[in-house]
Parts: sequence; C-alpha cells; structure tokens
Amino acid sequence: MEKRKKVDHSKMKLGKQVPRHDPRTLQLANYLLPKALPPAPAEYMWGAAITDWTMMDNDQIGDCTCAAAGHLIMEWTVDNNNLYTPPSADIISAYSQITGYDPQTGANDNGAAETDVLNFWRTTGISGRQIYAYAALEPGNHFNIQQAVYMFGGCYIGLALPQSAQTQTVWSVPPGGAIGSGAPGSWGGHAVPIIGYDQNSLTVVTWGDTKQMTWEFLDAYCDESYAIISLDFISNNQSPNGFDLATLQADLQDVIS
Repeated sequence: MEKRKKVDHSKMKLGKQVPRHDPRTLQLANYLLPKALPPAPAEYMWGAAITDWTMMDNDQIGDCTCAAAGHLIMEWTVDNNNLYTPPSADIISAYSQITGYDPQTGANDNGAAETDVLNFWRTTGISGRQIYAYAALEPGNHFNIQQAVYMFGGCYIGLALPQSAQTQTVWSVPPGGAIGSGAPGSWGGHAVPIIGYDQNSLTVVTWGDTKQMTWEFLDAYCDESYAIISLDFISNNQSPNGFDLATLQADLQDVIS
C-alpha cells in the first residue's frame, strides 16, 4: 500500500469566528428522538464522483464558511446527477456580503460566524441557491452526525483547530492530548462539511480536497455543527437515499416552524 504523504496546511487560510449560540436555533435532537426514523447505516459516503472539489479561494482568504457551503452544494447536486460547482466569484461575493470583505483591497478579511452564513444562505442564497432550513446538533452526539450526513447529504461543522493539525495526514488528537500544540483553537477556527463516516473516522472537505478525521478529533475540537435541509438534495421529489420530499417536509415541521 502506498504511504500517504505528510501534508503541511500551515499556509492555508482559516476564517471561522467563535460560535454564536442563539437559544432560538432549532435543535435537531428535538426532531429526531420522538420519530421512528430509519437508522443511519454504520458507514456512508456522499460525493464520491467528485474528483476536483476546487479551492474556492480558501488558500487566499478566510472564506472557509462560504467555501464549505459551496462544497455541500457540489455534493448535493452531483449525487442527484447534476453537478453544479459554484464559481469562486460567487463564494467570494457571498463572503463579502456577509462580512464586508473588500475583494479589491483585501480589507475586512476577518472570517465569518457560521450562523451568519447559514442565515444568509437561507434568506438570500449562495450562488443562486437557498437552503430550506438548518438545525443545530447536540455536541458529542455521534447519532446526530450520522443522521445528518445520511438523511440530509452532509453536515456543516465548525472546528477549533489545534496547531498539531497543520501537518497531520489524518486529523487526530495528538498523543499528549488536547493541550499545548493540541489545544483547541491554538491554530484557529475552520468550517468544513462532513460528507461521510465509518466506525473509525469521518470524511470532510477542506482546501479543495477530502480529508479524514477521527471521531475523537471531532469530540475534542468541534464547537458547532448543523444539519441543513436543501432542495438541492431533492430530485423528482426524492432525496438520493429515497427519503421522499412530502414526508420530509411533514416530519420537519417541528424543526422549521
């Protein structure tokens, strides 16, 4: 087996601001627990057909919160056999409208809060596409993560990345634990979508490529996570996993009302 090369992401841009936890934010656990929903499989993966995730300028500016949205749009549409790749200009435009970033001068490149991006995505749209609703996941609840990925085609999360992650091939908690270079946020905040999982790890998209991270890494460094309901994930009134739109809308009334 070919040995994977060690990577150095230290020059890449981050850009997720500290979480803004609004008590009014919908909670997915309130919707999932009372319902007899189909269990998520032990492992699942979306977006396998994508060979080029594109950087969306996240190597140049701190637009990871909007790039993560763009990557979810790619994944939703490719799994409905109609891949749409948001142009980098559209991602930058959304980032600019949300944060006041000036593409001409580079001023105000200070990142964004995930909830600001989600609200903009729902009300205004990113690259001409709006989401239907979003709901926060319970911290540390792996069941919520699996259901969000399986049922809704991915999970939008925020990470307080440690410096130790800069050179890791697989993001994992360093042997010394979450202290020192392994301390949460010692590198900075970053937004990524989860597009797959198995018993040992999760697959995320970051800086134009897929990356693995362990469940322990998620538990140590994830400071916010959201399930997103998008009509981009619907084709002919069905999601790719067979969850029919009419039932989805009926079952989500507790979440989106």
